[in-house]
Amino acid sequence: MSVAALETRNLNKLFGALQATTDVSFRLEKGARHALIGPNGAGKTTFINLLTGVLPPSSGDIELNGDNVTHLTREKRVRRGLVRTFQINQLFAGLTVVESLALVISERTGKGWNWLRPASAVPGIEAEIARLVKDFGLEGVFDQPCSALPYGKQRLLEIALAVACQPKVLLLDEPAAGVPEADRREVMARIAGLPTDVSILLIEHDMDLVFNFANRISVLVAGALFAEGSVDDISRDPRVKDVYLGGADHG
Repeated sequence: MSVAALETRNLNKLFGALQATTDVSFRLEKGARHALIGPNGAGKTTFINLLTGVLPPSSGDIELNGDNVTHLTREKRVRRGLVRTFQINQLFAGLTVVESLALVISERTGKGWNWLRPASAVPGIEAEIARLVKDFGLEGVFDQPCSALPYGKQRLLEIALAVACQPKVLLLDEPAAGVPEADRREVMARIAGLPTDVSILLIEHDMDLVFNFANRISVLVAGALFAEGSVDDISRDPRVKDVYLGGADHG
């Protein structure tokens, strides 16, 4: 079997007597468009926090491209290519779009960012910024502060900042949450247009978005993997329908 982009083996998390995650063995294939779904309290946020190093596991292992990263810090995981976005965007409110991108790229490349010089003064950064601005439809707002952007553009900028970290694995935590309906399609289309060498795990409660985006779906219930398969497999699974009956997934 080929090396997975991201893999967990028997991942457990205990909060005192509470078992938040139970023996989760999960595999994200290289180039995958994979969705993680589950009802309220399923443990999705805990699982993502374990993957990204926000929380240490009680037991089990996490591998990124075949390397064990279970005990690495968040920063080291990012530098190895494991990057996430959040349900609530995490932007530099006082910076413009260009300044935000320049800051992230400078940090990634180790060139440092000097607020007294333009992005064009740093070799390679100007072209990369221009490419990201175009790829994420930010041409009309590139010089605006993040706090002034419409919410749909804020979401696109957050994803652009994640891509600026040059991820090998991108974890998208409800990227369309709170985005007006008119802008949701653009957000998902920009995500769908990401290069196939970026493996994507989408955490989402909107099943229409999940079914249109993913080629594989994992269902987490009560901290354990409940079902996994293709979109057709999951959409037809009566057990999954029972889990969602009468409720929506926001947890």
